[in-house]
Amino acid sequence: MAVEFRCATARGRGYARGLRADADRLMRAAGLAECELSLTLTSDRAMRRLNRDFRGIDRPTDVLSFSQIEQAGAAPPEPRSVKNSPGLPVGDVVISIDTALRQAREYRVSPASRLRRLLIHGFLHLLGYDHERSATDARRMFARERTLAAKIAARHVTRPKVAL
Repeated sequence: MAVEFRCATARGRGYARGLRADADRLMRAAGLAECELSLTLTSDRAMRRLNRDFRGIDRPTDVLSFSQIEQAGAAPPEPRSVKNSPGLPVGDVVISIDTALRQAREYRVSPASRLRRLLIHGFLHLLGYDHERSATDARRMFARERTLAAKIAARHVTRPKVAL
């Protein structure tokens, strides 16, 4: 199983199947289909606790990433350096459904689209991308985010069957 998904809030249940499918597509699009990703959809309340405990910021946020590669004692990976290895745990992405839904309304996008972008954003942090280091790193990360979002969205399109 490449993606382990957990929906820890009733409010997220309606989005669970689509987000799980997006995560599977993301792993394939990133060339890491044999690696493992843990994905959790949670509430603002739980996210606030995580953000406080791990980052010292006492408020909810939209997405948090916990790299298993870094936690293994290694330095943060260089972007694009993670190789597709069977069973390699890349890390955990936690998304607040409450914040994601507020952002979707604010940005005038669908909830599914916003959740997909947060998933990709958190996933890229696991791979060593960091938009807070420098403007150059931010441009590189956001460009990769757009590329992956386009690849995943393209896979949502179903091709009509042609009768021969």
